[in-house]
Amino acid sequence: DVQLVESGGGLIQTGGSLRLSCTASGFIFATYGIAWFRQAPGKAREGISYISNSDHRTQYADSVKGRFTISSDSAKNTVYLQMNSLKTDDTAVYYCAANRLINLSLVNQYLYTHLYDTWGQGTKVTVSS
Repeated sequence: DVQLVESGGGLIQTGGSLRLSCTASGFIFATYGIAWFRQAPGKAREGISYISNSDHRTQYADSVKGRFTISSDSAKNTVYLQMNSLKTDDTAVYYCAANRLINLSLVNQYLYTHLYDTWGQGTKVTVSS
């Protein structure tokens, strides 16, 4: 049973930091790529970061580049999203998503929703001014 569980969301003030966690179970961690998405009220789901659990190649959306950092800890089967310099526009429900690296092998842009077939339940981040 393939599962992803997000944690770490909460209420934070503008300029603050949070670290989100995505813990995986039910699959071979090193053979997957994992991405973070977010969805704000009334807006489309937005891909914000990706990491390959094999070679640790990463991608970031322009909206978070320089502020957010994705990392992978194979010993814990966990991907993290360190979020710094938070803005009110970062308020959203954050989701992690996964797919086998072999299924991602023919793409060069990893931040599309349709590429992922396994999703976590989401964790809410609220950034207040």
